[in-house]
Amino acid sequence: MAEDGALDFMKGFQDAEKVAHYSDGPRRFVPGLEAVHRMTGLLLAERVPDDGRVLVLGAGGGLELKALAEAHPGWTFVGVDPAAEMLALAERTLGPLMERVELVQGYIDDAPAGPFDGATCLLTLHFLDAEERCRTAAAIRERLHPGAPFVAVHGSFPQERGERRLWLSRYAAFAVSSGVDPALAENARDSVDRAVNMFTPEQDETILRAAGFAELSLFYAAFTWRGWVGTA
Repeated sequence: MAEDGALDFMKGFQDAEKVAHYSDGPRRFVPGLEAVHRMTGLLLAERVPDDGRVLVLGAGGGLELKALAEAHPGWTFVGVDPAAEMLALAERTLGPLMERVELVQGYIDDAPAGPFDGATCLLTLHFLDAEERCRTAAAIRERLHPGAPFVAVHGSFPQERGERRLWLSRYAAFAVSSGVDPALAENARDSVDRAVNMFTPEQDETILRAAGFAELSLFYAAFTWRGWVGTA
């Protein structure tokens, strides 16, 4: 699993008061989050059939589940997340769309064996160290039909000391420009710097390839965030 610092960072997802205000946070820290969800759906739809079944790892909050379910009314979903409070928020976010969604509390090993027609892992893999990230990605691939699409988006940016500091400052500046209190943005910057596993885009792509994904393409790059699409 993730290192101790990342685990401490993730405890916030089990805090009911923090979770209650979660939905607005990603939009202010991740440039173009709604567009990321739309692009994810479009990339999946290139290979997922109209009645496809999609695995969503890191589904807590339900934002991407809601976007995908609304855009693709024939798809069904299994959403997996370790935080019960975040899954409860996902259920509230989805409302009547829950009839097409199964929520599972746990990690990738707790997900059904599949095979699924597609999978996503958004804003999640950066909580895992390199070894666990590769193992988790490989476990996702094992649950997919051959050739099925996988979309991953997470923090990934240059890690040389001076560059890392600059990009983390830009991460905080974007949040402030989106309406986040400067002190909260700075605290988030320090938390990411201290506790979250970040690698360069080149390292991240190497990990995804080592996990068995092919045809990898970078489709999203915005400040400290990167997104890839590949096939099982």
